[in-house]
Amino acid sequence: MSKFASLLVAASLFSGAFVQASEFASTTLQHAVPTPNIDAPAWIIVDYHTGKVLAEKNADARREPASLTKMMTSYVLSGEIASGRVNANDMATVSEKAWRLNKNPSENSLMFLEVNKQVSLHDLHLGIIIQSGNDASIVVAEHLSGSEDAFASLMNRYAQNLGMSNTNFVNSTGLPHPEHYSSARDMAKLGAALIRDFPQDYSFYSQKEMTFNGITQANRNSLLWDTSFNVDGIKTGHTSGAGFCLVTSAEQNGMRLVTAVLGSKSMATRAQESKVLLTWAFRNFDAVQAVKAGETLTEARLWYGAKEMLPVGLATPANVVIPRGRRQDLKANFSMLPDLEAPMPKGQVVGKLFLQLDGKDIAEFPMISLEEVQEGGMVSQFSDWVSKKFAD
Repeated sequence: MSKFASLLVAASLFSGAFVQASEFASTTLQHAVPTPNIDAPAWIIVDYHTGKVLAEKNADARREPASLTKMMTSYVLSGEIASGRVNANDMATVSEKAWRLNKNPSENSLMFLEVNKQVSLHDLHLGIIIQSGNDASIVVAEHLSGSEDAFASLMNRYAQNLGMSNTNFVNSTGLPHPEHYSSARDMAKLGAALIRDFPQDYSFYSQKEMTFNGITQANRNSLLWDTSFNVDGIKTGHTSGAGFCLVTSAEQNGMRLVTAVLGSKSMATRAQESKVLLTWAFRNFDAVQAVKAGETLTEARLWYGAKEMLPVGLATPANVVIPRGRRQDLKANFSMLPDLEAPMPKGQVVGKLFLQLDGKDIAEFPMISLEEVQEGGMVSQFSDWVSKKFAD
């Protein structure tokens, strides 16, 4: 309790259901740091580790995602490989549909695949990410699902599982279609999922170029060459309807950020505005671990148990992002469920910790029992029954 005393300012007991904090929900910190003016119709910047939205504009507006779509094509491929349904070394045959895109190179980004040739899923994956190959995306879609239409349905199931509630895919490439759409928030969710769920495959997004069939193409994410900070992904996109789009991620001093900028006017603008967002967040926010996992924060009264007091703490660290220099202003409050009774398993949710800044909740974490406690003997249980009856 002594370690927590400087952080804890109040404790209250009340009953009620506990609601988890919503990932990628709007933040209460936005008012504390003036946001930059970003030259794009829709954008968002998120702290990766906490899911806290640091700033946003029109983040839920439906927009054409263009080749940002290939992030999901990549995610599905990684998922299918991880599940064991396919192997990265499996060979896929280039269909005429995929090859035919070569006839319109000015309208398609391509890996320049040859019809009826076989290419490994690993090489196709690199071609999707680095070369943004429409042909590679179609070959993967057909290999995994039999047709691109069927693959789009699979993409949508993955999107639903990720909570991408404002997204619908009809193809694997991002080529324009009236029913093919997403949002800045959903694209940021997908970017974070790629980093979290498939870190080995995510490393592909940092590769600056790829050579296939004797043709070397550079990654279109120009921020990979920027030495200001460590940008290690993620994906670009462009069509005339979508504008110039970019999802990025960078890490600095233990803080990882994910940005999505949709609808910019040019390649240079999308890169510059993404850089402005990253620079703004790294300069104005700190990543703080307020409470360690497994640390006893308080002890709660436990009825009918072999011991009266139950040590309570967190299963995971209480990590938050706050305006720089405000750590000393971080406060906490906690609530406990009433009438806790034995037997009590270890890890049972028994309360909730709220972290506060300027009197407003900025994060919440479930508090759990840190020990298993069995029922006490008959005498102690009867004593508790009497004490509880008169207390009520």
